[in-house]
Amino acid sequence: MLLPKNTLTEIKYFTALVSARPNDPDQPVRQQLYLRALRTLPGVSIHLGHFLSHEVMMPLVVTPGQRQQYVRVIKTEEKGSDVNLATHLLHDAHMGRFDVAVVVSNDSDLLEPIKIVREQLGKKVGILNPQKNPSRALLPHIDFIKQIRAGALVAAQFSSVLKDAHGTFKKPTSW
Repeated sequence: MLLPKNTLTEIKYFTALVSARPNDPDQPVRQQLYLRALRTLPGVSIHLGHFLSHEVMMPLVVTPGQRQQYVRVIKTEEKGSDVNLATHLLHDAHMGRFDVAVVVSNDSDLLEPIKIVREQLGKKVGILNPQKNPSRALLPHIDFIKQIRAGALVAAQFSSVLKDAHGTFKKPTSW
C-alpha cells in the first residue's frame, strides 16, 4: 500500500515474546493472537528475540538542591530483535535477495548495517517510519523515508475474524 511501485517478496517480523504484567495480564495472549494472524499471511516469517526483566535502583527526579532519592523498579529490555534485523538485512543483501530493503523502524541502532548495505553492498534501503519524527542519524544514510500515517494503519488492519489451519479466531479489541 505504501510502496505501490515495488513488488513485495518477503516480510520478516522481528519481535520478542512479552510476559504478563499486573496491569495487563492478557498482553501475551493478544501478542500470540497477533503472531497467529501474521502467520496467515504468505511470505511472512517471524523472528524472536527475548525480554530480560530485573530489578534495579533508579534515581527519581528531584528539585535542584534536594537530596537524590532512589527507587527500585523492574527494568524490562528487549534483546535480540535489532541484532536479528541487522543480521538478516546484511545477510539478505549479501546473498542478493533484494534490490530495495524497507525497514519499519526509526531506531538509530540500525545505522551501521544500513550504511554497510548501501555503501558496501550497493543496495537501496528505505524506512517506513512508525514514529512522529524521523531519526536524524538515519536520514542521511537511506534512499527514502515514508511516514506511516493513521489512515494507512487503519486500511492495513486484519479483519475481525481470521482463519488458519487450527480454525477460526477473533481479533481482540486492542492490539
